Amino acid sequence: MTDPFRISNRASGIKASGIRKFFELGLSMKNPIDLSIGQAHFDVPDAVKQAAIDAINEGRNRYTVTQGIPPLREKLRERYARRFGNIDDCEPMVTSGVSGALMLSFLALLDPGDEILIPDPYFVMYRHLATMVGATARTYDIYPDFKPTATDIRDRITDKTRLIIVNSPSNPTGYALNEAEARELAQLADDTGIPLISDEIYEDFIYTERHVSPREFTRNCIVVSGASKSMGMPGWRIGWMLAPRELTERMYSLQQFSYVCAPAPLQWAALKGLDQDFSAHREEYRGKRDLVYEGLKDNYRIVKPGGAFYMFPYLPEGVDAERFMEACIKRELLVVPGAACSDKATNFRLCFAATDDKLKTAVDMLNDIAKELK
Repeated sequence: MTDPFRISNRASGIKASGIRKFFELGLSMKNPIDLSIGQAHFDVPDAVKQAAIDAINEGRNRYTVTQGIPPLREKLRERYARRFGNIDDCEPMVTSGVSGALMLSFLALLDPGDEILIPDPYFVMYRHLATMVGATARTYDIYPDFKPTATDIRDRITDKTRLIIVNSPSNPTGYALNEAEARELAQLADDTGIPLISDEIYEDFIYTERHVSPREFTRNCIVVSGASKSMGMPGWRIGWMLAPRELTERMYSLQQFSYVCAPAPLQWAALKGLDQDFSAHREEYRGKRDLVYEGLKDNYRIVKPGGAFYMFPYLPEGVDAERFMEACIKRELLVVPGAACSDKATNFRLCFAATDDKLKTAVDMLNDIAKELK
């Protein structure tokens, strides 16, 4: 008899996130040092919470227009116009998190059999979203320094390539593009006619001179970002994108028949959040980055992050990933094996969005592990 619940090829091609596995493992531990999940350790600002509460109490709980409430979209338009200049041919759209923006972009621009280029290492969702829409994710290698170069990407382009993803600051490496690199990527998009998707969710966590977007130098680019990281609200699922108007209007229909709209009261909260100053958190996280980098650099090869709140250290020489992860779990220290977000198993990801006390404990543990396994 045929199984009435036969799993589709699409679902069969999606593996559970290696990162979420460690999140679930942490729930079973008594007192873990959890540096696995990428979310800020601070809470939503009180003013932003109050804006959500006010919206709920004032009855703003119904569907919004699919593309997001007009005041929030206008605020986003002003934000991007200050950065990119004339954006009259583009339209901002509010989505259910950055993952929603990515999903809509893939649905709108990729057909079965198409290819998308993603960096290696990569944010785990990129590869699986491609699978979900019937496309194939191909990687362009950014090892050993995690710097994407237009030359390397160009070498990976085929006649099936439809999109190129750039992520700066990066998850999992923390690498942040400089202006020259962003200009080269923009020129690549213009030369090839292949659009960039610039994932800029960590744009407020930047430790270089400024955050640089390829969109500053080309219109052939979709920008995705959101409130999850800088406003401390990953569970609220508020993201947004800026894309050419004709494309965005196509995505309205896709969102209408999938996510419908982003959560209504929380859109009003994000509107309030865009007026807040989060620079103190950025400086706090710069200190956390330095604490971990200085603490580990003698025992681990590390590319110092220019942004985000991740590091992607190389495993100690001669140490395999399985032994390393076993040693971490034995100490109830949760980090992510590099193979969860890469085709290679030479690194591990740690998220330094934690209290300084926990980070100091983690540094001590990791240094002990390096000495033990060597």
